[in-house]
Amino acid sequence: MSLPLLLAGAVLVALNAYVLLGGADFGGGVWDLFAAGPRARGQRELIAHAIGPIWEANHVWLILAIVLLFVCFPVAFARLSVVLNIPLTLALFGIVLRGAAFAFRSYGGDRDAVQLRWGRVFAVASLTTPLLLGTAFGALASGAVGSWSNDPPRAFAAAYIAPWLTPFGVGVGLLTLACFAYLAAVYLTLEADDRQLSEDFRSRALLAGVVVLVVGGPPMMSATPGSLVIGVATVAAAVAWWALWTRRYRLARVAAAGQVSCVIWGWALRQFPYVLPPSLTIEAAAAPAPTLQLVLAALALGVVVLVPSLAYLFNVFKGEAKR
Repeated sequence: MSLPLLLAGAVLVALNAYVLLGGADFGGGVWDLFAAGPRARGQRELIAHAIGPIWEANHVWLILAIVLLFVCFPVAFARLSVVLNIPLTLALFGIVLRGAAFAFRSYGGDRDAVQLRWGRVFAVASLTTPLLLGTAFGALASGAVGSWSNDPPRAFAAAYIAPWLTPFGVGVGLLTLACFAYLAAVYLTLEADDRQLSEDFRSRALLAGVVVLVVGGPPMMSATPGSLVIGVATVAAAVAWWALWTRRYRLARVAAAGQVSCVIWGWALRQFPYVLPPSLTIEAAAAPAPTLQLVLAALALGVVVLVPSLAYLFNVFKGEAKR
């Protein structure tokens, strides 16, 4: 395997980790917005308890993916940052605003009005940011970014809005939001110590799972090459559904993570060997070999520190609670 392919795989692994961890945090914010019923307050408290200790650490994976893309594939990074400047900038605002609102809600005072105001900011940012990120990925997958001319149309909307604000891009945004909400609901069934709260999020997980299949099923079936990813995704979805139905929440968590991961890897296989389809390949976009070698060495050293540190962090804040 060449260095560019190896580092492109590292970017994909980082994105996969961010979706499974950070994406579930966004999904928790979505369910915070739609908390309802006699246990609405308990639902919000469970979400805050579940994501509070570790949610900032999950952004490490997004930062890693961005840094690797910037250093290892600068041509692709430049094109993405120009064509998708609007949705990516808005998504960045959403991430920052979401974090600030969560902190202000948690430590900004005991008044219900203050907590409610910041809670709604947190929840709305959690809903809109996945939509923007997914729409940007939809533009990338559709080839709109790769086919963007170096001499773009003079009309601002045609150059910087039309490539990503399309029915396909919006569809991918909705799929991203559904996947995040699905992961969050599945994870929260296991986080809850109260059986009634587990049942609340079990019903939400089943509903979100149906939405994921409806929104994401046809594109996966038609766009993913080969049958391996489709087969694995189908089996994982079936196992997750059965595990939720029979209340085997640990198994449901693993199966749901595998199902969503198949969506990511299916997208990667669909556009391989292009980093920006339909013209810019991974090899053509790569930085010089000495740069890639140094990055690979730094990445290896970083993994030695990062993975044990995150494992310890999760064990401290999550392992003890479940023993």
